Amino acid sequence: MTDDTPVTRIAYQGEPGAYSDLAVRQYFGPDVHGVPCRSFPDVLQALREGACERAMIPVENAIAGPVRMALDALAAVDNDVTTVGEHRLLIVLCLLGVPGAMLATVKEVRSHPVALAQCRIFLARHPWLDVRGHDDTAGAAREVAETGDRTIGAIGSEMAAERYGLEILARGVQDVPHNWTRFVVLKRS
Repeated sequence: MTDDTPVTRIAYQGEPGAYSDLAVRQYFGPDVHGVPCRSFPDVLQALREGACERAMIPVENAIAGPVRMALDALAAVDNDVTTVGEHRLLIVLCLLGVPGAMLATVKEVRSHPVALAQCRIFLARHPWLDVRGHDDTAGAAREVAETGDRTIGAIGSEMAAERYGLEILARGVQDVPHNWTRFVVLKRS
């Protein structure tokens, strides 16, 4: 049996510029409409209620391991959704700051806890950085851009830097260069 449902809207966790946004674009192509959602349960609710035809969520990272928040959300909806594909995305984490900022001026770094867990070595080498968890890598980048504060940075994607007008202060801050995240593609059962 084939599924002929046209796929034009794909829900993902995070704001535009998040790694999930990038994964959606790589997997489905540039013309799809990504539906950003605040949390993993929100992504799955959007799929279950028909606000989108597919959802894409991260379930495993090469450094951080299982993405517990996503797996817990999946377990909660159990038989309501079905996995129909997967995509492995190369993750290159960058320290982002407002124009004029430098690594030496940054005192606080914001990002999603799973992204921060992938940067333990970098953060240990820069002990003056006060680390703050955030719901989303791209959301952290957007907030940093809005503050205009050279002492606050975000760890996120190059795509988020471009979208929010930030500079890349350090590229490849993840613990290993061959870092990836595995995403699953979901549809309503």
